[in-house]
Amino acid sequence: MNVPGTYTQAWESFWQDAPPASGAVFWDADASLTAALQIPLFEPYFDAGLPVVDFGCGNGTQTRYLAERYDRVVGVDLSEAAIALARQADPNGVAEYQQLNGADVAMARRLHAETGDANVYMRGVLHQCEPADRQPLIEGIAILLGERGRVFAVELSAAAKGVLLGLAQGPGGPPPKLGAVFAHGLTPGEVADEAVPGFFAAAGLALLAGGELPLTTAEFRPDGTRIELPSKWLVAGGAAQAPPGSIEV
Repeated sequence: MNVPGTYTQAWESFWQDAPPASGAVFWDADASLTAALQIPLFEPYFDAGLPVVDFGCGNGTQTRYLAERYDRVVGVDLSEAAIALARQADPNGVAEYQQLNGADVAMARRLHAETGDANVYMRGVLHQCEPADRQPLIEGIAILLGERGRVFAVELSAAAKGVLLGLAQGPGGPPPKLGAVFAHGLTPGEVADEAVPGFFAAAGLALLAGGELPLTTAEFRPDGTRIELPSKWLVAGGAAQAPPGSIEV
């Protein structure tokens, strides 16, 4: 994750406490259940010759999978502890990792100067931002895209909040991995559905595609079924890139 503002320390402590084992974190589902299912949604829009920035990479599970498909993949996250875990899990260096405050325009410009125009993959980041940080974060993404890049973003829908509250208020309390999220003061599911495309439009990006796809987690209900959260996805790029018939925002 990559969330500036007062959540900085919360995310740092969360990743400091996170076990290094794959799948030990609530949203750290195997890439075969996440990025692999999402690639067909964004691959037709991404220029395969551009680097990919995994925005809010956490411990790098999806980053490493994307690095199997694209020549250069850079995982970025606000948390130094998350970046350390990502590097530890990638001893062969199939991807690159660096700490980045996504809402810091200067940092976004420095990364763009290093990578050139890039595609951006973002899974479940915007809903964790403080309200004042959401627009700057998307403007930072627009800088990374430049003229040729496009962004794939998937965010929890409003319906996910009810699912999360139901899990938290269950007889035994929240499942352990979800409980760890709440224990660090993190509150997923806090951005309205209709607000998401507006952030991209305000940053000068055109919505090229969109739809619904559950966000698969690494946690299970007491009956053994995997927890999936209602989510919406979109692909966006510079307005000049938008072909006739692009989705109106």
